Amino acid sequence: MSLRTPWRNRIGTLSVVLCGALASTLLTATGAHAGESTWTVREQRDGPRAELRLDPAGALSLAVSGRGGTVIAPSPVGIVTERADLSSGLEFTGRSDRSIGGTYRTDAGKTRSRTVHMRESRFRFRTASGARLDLLVRASANGIAYRYALPGNTGDVLREASAFTLPEGASAWLGNYRKDNENLFRAYSAADAPAGEYMMQGLFRTGGGYALVAESDLTGSYSGARLAHDAGSSTYRVKLWDERVRVRGALTTPWRAVITGELATVTESTFTDDLAPASKVRDTSWIKPGRALWTWLAGGRPAGQSLRMQKGYVDYAAARHWPYTVVDAGWYFDPDQWDVTDPDWQSHSWIPELVRYGRERGVGIQVWIHHRDLDTAAERAQWLPTLEKWGVRGVKIDFMDSEAQETFQWYDTILPETAARHLLVNFHGSTIPKGIQRTWPHVMSLEGVNGAEKKTNTAEHLATLPFTRNVIGSMDFTPGAFQRPERPNAGSDAGELGLSVLYESGIQNLAGTPESYEARPVARHFLEQLPDAWDDTRLLAGEPGSSAVVARRSGSRWFIGGTYAGAAHTAGVPLRIGAGRWLVETVTDGPAGLVRTARTVRGGGTLFVDVLPDGGFAAVACRWSPGRTSCDR
Repeated sequence: MSLRTPWRNRIGTLSVVLCGALASTLLTATGAHAGESTWTVREQRDGPRAELRLDPAGALSLAVSGRGGTVIAPSPVGIVTERADLSSGLEFTGRSDRSIGGTYRTDAGKTRSRTVHMRESRFRFRTASGARLDLLVRASANGIAYRYALPGNTGDVLREASAFTLPEGASAWLGNYRKDNENLFRAYSAADAPAGEYMMQGLFRTGGGYALVAESDLTGSYSGARLAHDAGSSTYRVKLWDERVRVRGALTTPWRAVITGELATVTESTFTDDLAPASKVRDTSWIKPGRALWTWLAGGRPAGQSLRMQKGYVDYAAARHWPYTVVDAGWYFDPDQWDVTDPDWQSHSWIPELVRYGRERGVGIQVWIHHRDLDTAAERAQWLPTLEKWGVRGVKIDFMDSEAQETFQWYDTILPETAARHLLVNFHGSTIPKGIQRTWPHVMSLEGVNGAEKKTNTAEHLATLPFTRNVIGSMDFTPGAFQRPERPNAGSDAGELGLSVLYESGIQNLAGTPESYEARPVARHFLEQLPDAWDDTRLLAGEPGSSAVVARRSGSRWFIGGTYAGAAHTAGVPLRIGAGRWLVETVTDGPAGLVRTARTVRGGGTLFVDVLPDGGFAAVACRWSPGRTSCDR
């Protein structure tokens, strides 16, 4: 009864199953006959369900429900172009369904091996004047998503009618919108949040479960989105960066996604990656995630212009077996004028010498570059081949500061060009992931976060990020800056150490100084043991804005990071990492500094740790055996 069409790419085999009348019967609550106004889509009986409704005026709405009830109340769906208003006056003309399944692998993220199971329904509509709209709805075990498909004669997009209406009493964790996505998350009720614009990574708690609103598969064919909210309303509208999105030919918009379920389901989800296109990089053998000694917070401007200092950082990284150092701003600036490019940087630069020095010691060099130096084809033709020739391993590109269609067209250009030059990429002053790491696996991380550089962070913000920004992809928060008194957990070195596990990033840029690590040998030892990538991720405990404890597995070892907002207390952490006896080494704060303690705990039991005010902890767990006293490798 089905036709299976397999294809292969470098990350595995993805199969698309086109299903006929049987799937339509399973997916449609009210049947599939023309003229009906309500349809449902879900992947499994106990999974989230999308309900699409066409009202008598021909306007579409979509609702999402979970096991406990409503997750997203009926919310407007539609799009308006220069030639057609496709938000009302629609007539249903047909539906087709398919199942999407398969596996793929990633080089960074919560887990490297991924399995996809989704149902997709394509609903076809038209207006009285003949304008056509296809609405694609996908359902998985942890998410619902939809997107619009328009034929080639519809013209530029002026706006979307898309919105998300929360049920009464919903809670919200939102960050005010900024062009670089760097703002604090704060707690509100969904209806009482201040009027304004919020980042497209809002988390809501409803009677039907948690819901994280996000998007996926955003390219230069479209514009970045944010959430717009009116005072006293429970509705969050999708607002595009551009007032007019230029369209040439047919258009398929990005996915509007709702990741939903229990808090652990949302936190562990890879739904936005699963929605994205498969990898466009065939040979990925050169893509290596890992820890890096980041020299900006460690040394600032002087470090960016000093070969001597950078060699010292390489020596320190080599002693720790960290695979990278990152040379930040200044290395190609005029020695006498900060922020002015030396016109002879290619012949004057000491980077080739640093690369050779690092290679001899097993440390790769990554370098910072301002977006303005890569925003033309001529500049990229100068910079990227030069860096490749020098042997630079990656680039940290900064200050795009835009989610305009034009900026995403630049992303569409720089991504294949850096892949062709075997350059890992970390975007700062940037958008947020939106599925980019599946399609372009050499993207190791993106900033898009109020991270360790900022002096405005709060303990509540630290305890919200694992449930918001870091859900949707790698996050370059840059933990480990023990030397900075501005950090909200300044009284808890164990809390700062725990962030190195709690926050996932393909390149984990460690922001401490060598001196700060030497003053904390227990932290230094933990960071030496930290792996470069993760095989699995589990939320052990937490509540947005209050606490977060995440376990990440590499091989047979689980690393655990926890952060807490509020008073000192003894925290009980469910050890949901497998049955049997585990040796757990915790790192906590003691009167004289960090304390490393080993104990045995049964899987499914409770790990008790003492945490300081606005503090946290770090830990590593391995299988216990008689005589084993450490999880070290």
